[in-house]
Amino acid sequence: MAAGEEKLREPFLKNEKRYYENCPGCKVDQLKETKSGLPITELFSIWIIVLCTALPISSLFPFLYFMIRDFQIAKREEDIGSYAGYVGSSFMFGRALTSVFWGLVADRYGRKPVIIMGTASVVIFNTLFGLSVNFWMAVLTRFLLGSLNGLLGPIKAYACEIFREEHQALGLSTVSTAWGIGLIIGPALGGFLAQPAEKFPNLFSSESLFGKFPYFLPCLCISLFAFGVTIAAFWLPETLHRHNDDDDSCDVSYDALESASAEVKEEEGREATPKKSLLKNWPLMSSIIVYCVFSLHDMAYSEIFSLWANSPKKLGGLNYSTQMVGEVLAITGFSLLVFQLSLYPFLERILGPIMVARIAGVLTIPLLTSYPYIAMLSGFGLAFLLNCASVVKNLLSVSIITGLFILQNRAVDQDQRGAANGIAMTGMSLFKAAGPAGGGALFSWAQKRLDASFLPGSQMVFFVLNVVEAIGVLMTFKPFLAQRHD
Repeated sequence: MAAGEEKLREPFLKNEKRYYENCPGCKVDQLKETKSGLPITELFSIWIIVLCTALPISSLFPFLYFMIRDFQIAKREEDIGSYAGYVGSSFMFGRALTSVFWGLVADRYGRKPVIIMGTASVVIFNTLFGLSVNFWMAVLTRFLLGSLNGLLGPIKAYACEIFREEHQALGLSTVSTAWGIGLIIGPALGGFLAQPAEKFPNLFSSESLFGKFPYFLPCLCISLFAFGVTIAAFWLPETLHRHNDDDDSCDVSYDALESASAEVKEEEGREATPKKSLLKNWPLMSSIIVYCVFSLHDMAYSEIFSLWANSPKKLGGLNYSTQMVGEVLAITGFSLLVFQLSLYPFLERILGPIMVARIAGVLTIPLLTSYPYIAMLSGFGLAFLLNCASVVKNLLSVSIITGLFILQNRAVDQDQRGAANGIAMTGMSLFKAAGPAGGGALFSWAQKRLDASFLPGSQMVFFVLNVVEAIGVLMTFKPFLAQRHD
């Protein structure tokens, strides 16, 4: 009997799969071998987790202009954009400081604890943000939310590990889809539900909690959703491999265990070599750098779009209310869902992730150039073209990010994915922290030069966005961007 148990723990020979008793990662791998159909349950689980963490990131953008105005910290209307940028950046700055830490935690203790911690942080700190009574409380709660929510890196590793190889592109597409939809639905919720005492006076009195805290309702709704996701996350299967002689939860590397098999000496000699430093892995680092450039563009665009839509016509904006901005973003979110679940995997198989990203980047530039001219319209023409432009812009953006997700996770082995995605999140968070701050400052500056002879007003804003996008597109070519070849 003892010999039989020892044989169970010993790796199988050569090219056969090696499974270890009581290892959660091995159990997931065995389950994958028996399931060949579309993994609907796993796709849905990943989708709601990523949606939960993406919703609060940009849900504040439609009402941030009015929130800063109510704090009465800006001396002039043109300065509101700068203060809004600081609040928007605080989340990403906090995440930049802790992303590598959460990646290392995910590689050592598992993906599941980091996921639960991330969703729980949304429940607490997003609720507190809605109850902010001044500018500094808003900055602090957003900073803490970013610092403690480090699940995006580990969830990308999880999406690669929970699916069979033929479904991994769909899994990562689900991550970027949910992320993109969260960044759209979040502002839509913020736009619809902010200032409820003004929009729905029959339901919410000005003396109620929601009258005293006009931006609490959208935060509360997102936090309640996050609470449900946190409870459900306890039933997620762990995908991290944990192997040792006693099959307990100790962290012994997969490669060290392979030395137990004398029959695979040649293979063991190669695989037991120390892993290459992630910072020296150019396929990984190049894809992360390109990802950071596009992330800077996307976050700056998200901030600028809402500020531009909310600002008055005399300053080159659209004079939209929070509800009107919410309607535009809700339509965009639905279109994004249809595209990512139906068309993106098909395009990725035909063209490959890099080519899809290049085409999307090139098409974004003329689209953004048209935005200042769309603002000159009014009525149905303005609403129709703005919705079309918003839908296309976000489809192109999420196509770029999905392709770069795929490249990053193909560049490393499983035992380094958490740390690799942590590095990606750190870089991305730093660039995304710069996005709202830089975008808000750029927007405020542009509104002060409406009579300039060269690129007046919002034309300068969208020109700078196009420059960043063009740099990102150029970086997708060799010799800068490299791919891993096994």
